[in-house]
Amino acid sequence: MAFEPAGSVCVVTGGGSGIGSALCRELAARGAAHVVVADLSLERARAVEATLPAAVGHAQQCDVAKEMDIRQLVVTTESMYGPITLFCSNAGIPSNGGPEVSNDEWERNWRTNVLQGVFVARHLFPLYESRGVGALLVTSSAAGLLSQVGALPYTVTKHAAVALAEWLAITYKCKGISVSCLCPQAVSTGMLPAGTDGGPAGVDGVLTPEQVASETVDAMVKGVFLILPHKKVATHFLRRATDHERWLNGMAKLHTAFGELVRRSPNISAAKL
Repeated sequence: MAFEPAGSVCVVTGGGSGIGSALCRELAARGAAHVVVADLSLERARAVEATLPAAVGHAQQCDVAKEMDIRQLVVTTESMYGPITLFCSNAGIPSNGGPEVSNDEWERNWRTNVLQGVFVARHLFPLYESRGVGALLVTSSAAGLLSQVGALPYTVTKHAAVALAEWLAITYKCKGISVSCLCPQAVSTGMLPAGTDGGPAGVDGVLTPEQVASETVDAMVKGVFLILPHKKVATHFLRRATDHERWLNGMAKLHTAFGELVRRSPNISAAKL
């Protein structure tokens, strides 16, 4: 069953900035009854809550890398605002570098970008199954379908996020659960250094969070799984599948232009998708 925004109860992780905050505003504008703005920073979450209609926005602190925080987010939302209609597993972190990246940084990326979705399915999907309805949005990245030069942990964990979303969509479709996967390229969020054109991720243009949020909700209403705000990603993805050697050669050229610069660049630790 496709998602219907009007009267819905929605949870958005990483809701304090970027695509997450735009999703919160878009859902509220389309008639959501409650939008839980979940973020690692309660201050950021409250700032977004203040932009939403009275009694619609609700800020909650949540570290999505911790399973018990996800469990508490689900339980608190259901007990205070009613059955969750849509959970946006949106929070994410970047990580530049290659094999030299530390194990601790790999672990943070793995838990945030991948296990977050596992924790959501573990604690929310039994409730969805009992009701025979529910929706999940997994925010991955075009890097999860293609690659991100100079950023090995980000590429690997975003590939895993796509695989997770696909598996959940396949497994739970028969139980009335709708799963969508958002894979944008460059978006003007905290992940994009100010004053840049997006680097390798911006070769097909830079979108605003509001553009991405609007298209994402439109797609979920239609029951679409793979959401590609940058239309050229579909062309790149098809080329990867049908002429892998050509695609690899093209990506190697992109690495020559941008890869080492990205690899040596510091991550923006506070960024949320």
